[in-house]
Amino acid sequence: MTTHEYPVGATPPLGTPKAAVPQPRPYLGTASDDWPHPRPEAGPDAAPRLDPASAPQTSQQTSQQTSQQTAPAPDSAGRSAPRRPSGRDRYLDLLRSIALVRVVVYHLFGWAWLSVLFPSMGVMFALAGSLMARSLSRPPVSVIRGRLRRLLPPLWAFSAVALTMMFAGGWNPMKDPDLGGGTWGLVDVFTYIVPVGAPPYPAHLGSESGLLESDWAVQGAGVLWYLRAYLWFVVASPLLLWAFRRVPWATLLAPLALTAVVGTGLVTIPGETGNAITDFAVFGGCWVLGFAHHEGMLAKVPRYLAVSGSALVMAFALWWASGHLGPDGWDLNDIPLADAMWSFGFVVILLQYSPSWQQLPGRLAKWDKLVTLSNNRAVTIYLWHNMLIMATVPIIDQAYNLPFMQGDSAVSALDASYTFWMFVLVWPLIGLAIMAFGWIEDIAAKRSPRLWPNGSKGSNGRKSKGRAGRGRRGKD
Repeated sequence: MTTHEYPVGATPPLGTPKAAVPQPRPYLGTASDDWPHPRPEAGPDAAPRLDPASAPQTSQQTSQQTSQQTAPAPDSAGRSAPRRPSGRDRYLDLLRSIALVRVVVYHLFGWAWLSVLFPSMGVMFALAGSLMARSLSRPPVSVIRGRLRRLLPPLWAFSAVALTMMFAGGWNPMKDPDLGGGTWGLVDVFTYIVPVGAPPYPAHLGSESGLLESDWAVQGAGVLWYLRAYLWFVVASPLLLWAFRRVPWATLLAPLALTAVVGTGLVTIPGETGNAITDFAVFGGCWVLGFAHHEGMLAKVPRYLAVSGSALVMAFALWWASGHLGPDGWDLNDIPLADAMWSFGFVVILLQYSPSWQQLPGRLAKWDKLVTLSNNRAVTIYLWHNMLIMATVPIIDQAYNLPFMQGDSAVSALDASYTFWMFVLVWPLIGLAIMAFGWIEDIAAKRSPRLWPNGSKGSNGRKSKGRAGRGRRGKD
């Protein structure tokens, strides 16, 4: 059983381009590591800070809000431990944007070393945990209801398109042997509406000669496992936070211990239940680290101790991975215990050095609008990016029909650069998806719909005062 980027039964890389000279196609992932997190609420109906439908807020606005913050208090190490600001933390926003880009790149190129360079899923779950802890200053029921309200409408839009394509292609869940057939197959489709489990999809649909390859449903709908994981973490957060405030270290380390049991083969739990429990264990430590970040626990740990301890944990992760390499070598997504330990140590270091920016500093400031846009449309980007990666294939294939592409050298050049052109083309397609579907996130958050919410003037359709100027199917 695998976690993260490779759910059980993962398909091999996509086929070769429709050209004379075959070239390997990148892997289309099924779940991105990267997920939006709630924005601090000012009231019961306020949008969550880093949640899928968080309201846009520029660095100018957040800096104005932060000017009213209380003075920082020294921690046990003598360092300043400022109270978490009430506005958006641009450092966390930047991490989320990096994670989203890394997810798209991984799912397109399938580079195993990216799981070591930046464990996006662990980072995103940690950010979500921190902001969920902050939201739980309100009644838990209202917080969970708010998260569901922001999460489900974008899912429904994606599900409507995906299921229509699947049904039109001849898929019948009541006759799918992988779903058990009959009524149970139809019941499983309900998870496209409320993701209490990972929604089902046919392993093969259509033909290789069609516009999309026969495993397109696996590549496109496979990303929905993350919504299941996120939903269960949200539901479990009131209990987890209660436990963390009473026995912090036990709650923090318990997921790693659980991973050592269910993620190493010591105990095997079959089916979707096993996948769900393994995912919860692997990423649970990062989610609770988010609690520790919000509660100020990490700031109280001397930095030298936090970093050296994390280095030991990460060294153990690499040692364990070296003896349990999966089909793609050093891809930690195939190795649950290594992934859990590496992500845990990586997140500790990131949060230990968290500068809590209220605006992006220096040269990073030029990325402010893109960071704002990606955070405001994180759910849309996550849900649609694999479909859009696949959509680049039939578009690029049309280039082989151009008059100047009839020579062998031209065909060979396009074959050799095929994945590069997929990378170039997927970003404008993501932009089109943001404009076509992103406004649903605003409706879900009870805001006026916006076409391109990058924080600039007029991005929401009117002048806004105070605004600043694949590859591979898997879980990450």
